[in-house]
Amino acid sequence: MKAVFPKKKLGQHFLNDLNIAQKIADLLQNQNCENVLEIGPGMGVLTDFLIRHSKNLKMVEIDLESVAYLNQKYPEMQAQILNEDFLKMDISTLFANESFAIIGNFPYNISSQIVFKTLEHRHSIPFFCGMFQKEVAQRICEKPGTKAYGILSVLCQTYYHTQYQFNVSPGVFSPPPKVDSGVLSLERKEDLIVDFDEKLLFRIVKTGFQQRRKTLRNSLKTLNIPKFILEDSIFDLRPENYLRRNSLN
Repeated sequence: MKAVFPKKKLGQHFLNDLNIAQKIADLLQNQNCENVLEIGPGMGVLTDFLIRHSKNLKMVEIDLESVAYLNQKYPEMQAQILNEDFLKMDISTLFANESFAIIGNFPYNISSQIVFKTLEHRHSIPFFCGMFQKEVAQRICEKPGTKAYGILSVLCQTYYHTQYQFNVSPGVFSPPPKVDSGVLSLERKEDLIVDFDEKLLFRIVKTGFQQRRKTLRNSLKTLNIPKFILEDSIFDLRPENYLRRNSLN
């Protein structure tokens, strides 16, 4: 089979280190996930190990050349190789309404969008893991009270236990990216009691951190929160300071 040429416009950096691929796939162990969706399989380096862990593996790949390669490499799995854009596809019925894990060597230019879509479908996704730009992976797992703590940190940590797994150097990719990489995992909080307005939470977090230099009182004015609520002294703080104080209580 002819190797696939990585395409810059798709953010493709193919993983070529088998040890790293196995370490990522091994994160699925003990997760009890029969259904697994791999995003951006490329030439199947990670896929080779996922097949051993998953009874029902599906792959979504936007690149036609990669799809053709995968169809030749895994002829018995052609029905499970989906030539689609993950960000645009309907994943709600992908596994007949059963829950599934997401895993992949994610294109860095859309990795944050992949996480946001995962959060939207969190009720169906108990486990998520994969490769990110190191800075983004660290930000998702960051603790409150730092400048790196932001929108992704709050929302991911609200619904998932986040864990930064390990660093990955540029040399294990083709072509090597200009940044270091990191692998993280998200394990859904099964004991979480949701007794709040989730849509409002998303709006507050996004609005607050988009204007993170402002106090919460000033940044949240556009949400039409009643004035008597905004009079509370907690709104004198900035987003990361508010969340740091509450995390220590």
